[in-house]
Amino acid sequence: MAELAPAPVHVAPREPLAPEHEHDGFALVVRNLAAGYPGFPPAIEGINLRVPVGELVGLIGPNGAGKSTLFKAMLGLITPIEGEVLAFGRPVAKAREQIAYMPQVEEVDWDFPVSVLDVVLMGRYKKFRPFARWSAEDREAAMAALERVQLAPYARRQVGQLSGGQRRRVLMARAIARGAGLLLLDEPFAGLDAAVQHDLVEILDGLAREGKAILVATHDLSCVANSCDEAICLNRRIIAQGPSADVLTEEVLSQTFQRHLLAVPRHGVIQVINDEHGVMSDGDGGSAEGGR
Repeated sequence: MAELAPAPVHVAPREPLAPEHEHDGFALVVRNLAAGYPGFPPAIEGINLRVPVGELVGLIGPNGAGKSTLFKAMLGLITPIEGEVLAFGRPVAKAREQIAYMPQVEEVDWDFPVSVLDVVLMGRYKKFRPFARWSAEDREAAMAALERVQLAPYARRQVGQLSGGQRRRVLMARAIARGAGLLLLDEPFAGLDAAVQHDLVEILDGLAREGKAILVATHDLSCVANSCDEAICLNRRIIAQGPSADVLTEEVLSQTFQRHLLAVPRHGVIQVINDEHGVMSDGDGGSAEGGR
């Protein structure tokens, strides 16, 4: 095994939560959840987790740990085998207007002939309205979201003409434009360089301070260690959940990643080694795509 060396920290640590922060309000509560796909054993089992109002929570785990399955179950895209998912105290089916979802960038057809503004306006859909026009309020919310992610000048551009980092910002703007209290983001930092990642984290940090609850599935351990209020470690079941500094220990991370990665926090950074291939990593799960 190669010798461990410190990995670079991508983002500055968040300020500690204020003492008066409201911890007893939970935007998302998952109880004893099991989910999977017909003909296969459950992909996740016994899942219990909570995402507090006003917090940025990182969900980490190796490929195949069930992160995507968990997101689909929480969104109601697949029917759980057992258990329940509550958003603001209500079943997900009755709370959809309070939930915004940012998919992985690979799941989007970027060649579709729509503008950046069109994509962001899609976040304003609350219910199906055949032939309905966007209201002035919808357009105002969409443009405000684009301003927030610094893409307002690109509103009329075809979305496929944007760089990788800009495409992430568009998807984030769509989630913001929805005006939801709970944001579920699937791998928003994958393949981005440190500068772009830092910008996106700052946006999420601001949203959390405004009272949004945010759950981010990511491979970037340094981001979770330094920028998330809480961390959830998943490998078909919840290995640990709590304040990032308490959860991201050598024991928990080794149990979470097993043979995939050995991840060890030391001296304020996350050191990661890929046992399978014997290569060093900073925990971002891939090469930098860049593009602001």
